[in-house]
Amino acid sequence: MEPAQMERRPARVVLHFSLPAICSMLLTALVTVADGLFIGNYVGKEGIAAVNLGLPLIYLFLGVGLMAAVGGAALAGMALGRGDTQEARRAFCQTAATAGVLAAATAGLVLVFLEPLLGLFGAAGAAAPVRAACGLYYRIRLPELVVMVLNSAFGIFVRAEGRPGFALGATAACAGANLLLDAALVAGLGLGMAGAALASVLASLCGLGLYLWYFARRARVFRLGRAAFSGAFLLQSLANGFSELVGELSTGIAMFAYNLVILRLAGADGVTAFTIVGYAAYLFNMVVVGFGQGSSPPISFCVGANRLALAGRLQRVTARLATGAGAALFCLTWAFAVPCGRLFVRSGPVLELIGQGAGLFALSFLLSGFNALTSFYFTAAGRAAESAAISLARGLVVLLGCILLLPRLWGMTGVWLAAPVTEGLTLLLSLGCLRREAGRRARG
Repeated sequence: MEPAQMERRPARVVLHFSLPAICSMLLTALVTVADGLFIGNYVGKEGIAAVNLGLPLIYLFLGVGLMAAVGGAALAGMALGRGDTQEARRAFCQTAATAGVLAAATAGLVLVFLEPLLGLFGAAGAAAPVRAACGLYYRIRLPELVVMVLNSAFGIFVRAEGRPGFALGATAACAGANLLLDAALVAGLGLGMAGAALASVLASLCGLGLYLWYFARRARVFRLGRAAFSGAFLLQSLANGFSELVGELSTGIAMFAYNLVILRLAGADGVTAFTIVGYAAYLFNMVVVGFGQGSSPPISFCVGANRLALAGRLQRVTARLATGAGAALFCLTWAFAVPCGRLFVRSGPVLELIGQGAGLFALSFLLSGFNALTSFYFTAAGRAAESAAISLARGLVVLLGCILLLPRLWGMTGVWLAAPVTEGLTLLLSLGCLRREAGRRARG
């Protein structure tokens, strides 16, 4: 990475790193959407509701993985910016080990307390078929969530080495394997929820094998080896990535609140409708995460090289690109939500709910990219406090207040409006943090 090239063509640099990451994340998201298509058509709307009720578990694992991986990768990128490849390699080895240990420990705890957790997330208030499908699906899928953490961490470091194409290829292999396995196990053998979960496990192992091969044979800086443990590095990396954990846990808590409110207002039909519309939000979130993962290495490099103004310029370019993508998806969601919903279910009440709420919910896409990427920027720059504040606001504090308040005023309309109102209020905080950061850079 050359600062002169970033100065001349910042948008090109951002896209060079971000487009493969975005494609990788979209392929990952399409795996979830494909699962939804197969489950909706071969299990029914109860299966889709069951997957949604357990989503806080996925956000828990994503948070643990991103806390270790993003925080450690930011420190490794700063070391590369200083020209210290040995420190960067040590950061990679310890980060990979930390991510694996944390994911395995989380899986052990979840396995012991799975039934109480699913009940807490709202499955206890659902119909018996939904409860049974939820427990079966996530019990089988638990090993895949551990592998997902490792694959996410490895993908970030592959991109930090300047090889985003390989990360894209590994994700494409996972997505293709998952699609074929879904067709074979769910549609072909009729294994239902168990088949969809097993397909995810086997496909993720395919990706892990590719990443292990890369770091053993092809990596230039980040080679697998014994991790020399450093308590100081562990604390610094986890503190730096803590905002990502906060963001994902907050999303899980918000999903739990959404499920409880929707079950009370509209039952399983409401949960199914919200899940189908949520696929659009999930796809856009993957685009934003791709922009964040793609822009973080050059931003961290610039911070390590003390080019703070250039780091800020990269952030602004990335935010504009993500906002444009959000506007495009808003228009698509408004126009095609119901036709797309028919691909998943044929239920008239579910489709009616989608038609009533999809356009309102999609308003959040206009602002969420800017807010999320502002949080990513502060993480990449080693400013954990600002990043955590934005993540907490949009993922928990403001959002939870909107989920609890707005449906009391306007019913399901309030449910759909909770996300856009949250992003609008969080935008004020994001702009305030960026203005303060600009002042800090101006003072030197």
